[in-house]
Amino acid sequence: MRIYPAIDIRGGNCVRLLQGDYARETVYGSSPAEIAKKWEAAGADFIHVVDLDGARSGGNENRSAVAEICRSVNVPVQQGGGIRTLEDVEAVLALGVSRVIIGTAAIDDPDMVREAARRHGSAIAVGIDAKDGYVATDGWTKVSEKTAVELALEMKAMGVETIIFTDIATDGTLAGPNVRAMAEMAEKTGLNVIASGGVGCEADLEALSRTGVEGAIVGKALYTGKIELSNVVNKYR
Repeated sequence: MRIYPAIDIRGGNCVRLLQGDYARETVYGSSPAEIAKKWEAAGADFIHVVDLDGARSGGNENRSAVAEICRSVNVPVQQGGGIRTLEDVEAVLALGVSRVIIGTAAIDDPDMVREAARRHGSAIAVGIDAKDGYVATDGWTKVSEKTAVELALEMKAMGVETIIFTDIATDGTLAGPNVRAMAEMAEKTGLNVIASGGVGCEADLEALSRTGVEGAIVGKALYTGKIELSNVVNKYR
């Protein structure tokens, strides 16, 4: 299981939100690129980046910060947030991003996802954010009538290989991941599932490692020192 350190960008800063609430933000640094270098030095072999402004508005104001991250590290970067069109996909890949994460558009424009996967194969991932098992979109401000597993299976049929699966209820809380939901997603879809949300200690990583997920995203626990990346990054490989 790969450990993905998370860098969430809002207004050019590295921040964390509590349960996806933009009103409950903690700023952890003004240079996301410097933080990316820190995680690389600690042993990370993949960096997870989210453009929070883009996720909510579809804008691209943080792309310069993403490009700087890509220039600053020698490990691959995956990025989500605000990717609504094929033009967005191409633009983000041009920044040096290795894997583009499509979120809201998976619900709003599935044909775009199909074409992106046809063009770029494994460089395309889909981010599925769930609240009580149902898909949440538009920066977690809307909840659809489709379940997370249903959407994942639809994306698989379109050629998508990797899902970043976030449980909103646990994200940013350090209260533990939704292990059952992650195991269900991995088992029912057969996709490369990257678990996101709620990791607060090494025991949480141990629990996720038994679910069959390909990776786990760790955010707040790294920034608060509850998990030392260098202590866990090689443990589950």
